[in-house]
Amino acid sequence: MDLKCDEFRAYVQARGPALLRVAYQLTGHPADAEDLLQSALAKTYLAWDRIQDRTALDGYVRRAMVNINISWWRQRKLEEYPSEELPEPAPPDAHGHDEVHELLEDALSRLPARMRAAIVLRYYEDMTEPEIAETLGVSVGTVKSSMSRGMAKLRGELVPSGR
Repeated sequence: MDLKCDEFRAYVQARGPALLRVAYQLTGHPADAEDLLQSALAKTYLAWDRIQDRTALDGYVRRAMVNINISWWRQRKLEEYPSEELPEPAPPDAHGHDEVHELLEDALSRLPARMRAAIVLRYYEDMTEPEIAETLGVSVGTVKSSMSRGMAKLRGELVPSGR
């Protein structure tokens, strides 16, 4: 029992932040993301002894989060009703965060596949360069050069030329 707890605790400590980011992407709300991750980790803990391939744990937890999120989505009651009048539009974000995120997504989509994959795995999934190299089936040097070139392209598109 203690070995199971220790293994699970080590896994959650190592992968928790990356899994929380995935949960946030699924829900769009920080509190909902925490609840979703907690539920998925509870299911993972219950199935811990049945999971033979420990390298597939992230996939197992992600799939659990997707399934739980779909289940929650189906259970929600409709709290919005049609109206004759349209509400006032939301004021623009004071800091322009929405615009920045859209610009970043557009810039990422224009990168070649290997550069985009390396950058996403590093900064969204918080993987190390050796982990990225193994995932992509390339050398660590290729990962470093892909990330360097990709980041340079992103900076060129996103940073105003006056800076």
